[in-house]
Amino acid sequence: MTSFTPWSSMLGGLLIGSAALLLWVLNGRIAGISGILGSCYSKPDSDSVWRLFFLAGILLGAGLSAWMIRVPDFSVVASPARLVFAGLLVGFGTQLGSGCTSGHGVCGLARGSKRSLVATLVFMGTGVLAIYLIRHTELFGLGAGS
Repeated sequence: MTSFTPWSSMLGGLLIGSAALLLWVLNGRIAGISGILGSCYSKPDSDSVWRLFFLAGILLGAGLSAWMIRVPDFSVVASPARLVFAGLLVGFGTQLGSGCTSGHGVCGLARGSKRSLVATLVFMGTGVLAIYLIRHTELFGLGAGS
């Protein structure tokens, strides 16, 4: 069962949008997390410092949020191998789509990018399809009979 959390979801969205806006206004950069993280693996340059601070802010913000707000109980029903495989698929998808949900869905849509609109529709459609298949079929061994 999922919980409907409109206030915390709205606050989270406002914080994400504010961070993306501030990075754009103050630094002229797009807050696409896959691009920011991916560039950390290349040779350090003048952009490395803000990228590391931005990524540290994401981790610290998540930790602070978990510390301040009661985190709902949840369990992971997938094996570690399945989780690693899913992570690799996400990484492949961000390369294939030239960006991630934050880059396309938050920043690209705000800039009116048609490519980001198509990418976001594909992300959302795939997510809806995956949840439907998982909840209503035996696909992935996680469906209705589990």
